Amino acid sequence: MLDVCLLGTGGMMPLPRRYLTSFLARYNGSSLMIDCGEGTQVAVKAKGWSFKPIDVICFTHYHADHISGLPGMLLTMGNAERTEPLTLIGPKGLERVVHALRTIAPELPFPIICKEIQGQEETFSINGYEITAFRVNHNVTCYGYTVEIHRGGKFSVEQAKANEIPLKFWNPLQKGETIEADGKVYTPDMVLGPARKGLKVTYCTDSRPTVSMEEHAKESDLLICEGMYGEPEKDAKAREYKHMTMKEAAKLAKKAQVKEMWLTHFSPSLVHPEEYMDGVREIFPNSYVGKDGKSVDLLFEEEENE
Repeated sequence: MLDVCLLGTGGMMPLPRRYLTSFLARYNGSSLMIDCGEGTQVAVKAKGWSFKPIDVICFTHYHADHISGLPGMLLTMGNAERTEPLTLIGPKGLERVVHALRTIAPELPFPIICKEIQGQEETFSINGYEITAFRVNHNVTCYGYTVEIHRGGKFSVEQAKANEIPLKFWNPLQKGETIEADGKVYTPDMVLGPARKGLKVTYCTDSRPTVSMEEHAKESDLLICEGMYGEPEKDAKAREYKHMTMKEAAKLAKKAQVKEMWLTHFSPSLVHPEEYMDGVREIFPNSYVGKDGKSVDLLFEEEENE
């Protein structure tokens, strides 16, 4: 099971009832955050989730509404007695930006590991998350992210016995280890069935629609996508400032054949995005307005069938 929460849905500036865009996922005791604008700490508190398990924070880009909440977040995590390393992922310049922001958070009880994305896309594997960053089209260097949880095949007693594998090796092989003993090599595929369907979430914001979004969002269980403007008269503004309209997001979701889409990163002028959802759902019916704190438990297929 993968728990996901859209902590905030605002773009540019926080509003009294709308925090800045941020996403948080929980899997197997480890949390992953994407973007951390001003007010993200309050959004986490309002949701009732914990700061301490956050092991990864990814940044789409370095505009203030996506990263200005980081110093306070680091201090709060330090006050939660965190000592484990924290990994930060973002476009080139990450170390410089983080160093500057840490002027007001210079002493922390945990190390920070900065991973700067190289090229058009890069994949990182951390704590069971496979995180793929892919370049999108904003007026500064910006990336979207897919977060995937892969599932290995089920353990097969029949396969293990057929391959004459000693009982003491069953458990480590099931966990993915390769065993060498008595001149023989035992590999996980000797005890596991075919890989099972995992879970996939794609997060895209601050960009025009791109082929990279469509390709990486393909068949996602959930697409969280920018819908900064809903008003038809704002179409030209979206193109000029390299943002996306709600209908453009719906077209992307349809092309990518995702299961469900949540819209986010609304302009401060877009007070009631739900007013434009009829047109959005004409394009992609399984579309929803993102709301601060909106969350879902994404289940593996075998969990759904239990």
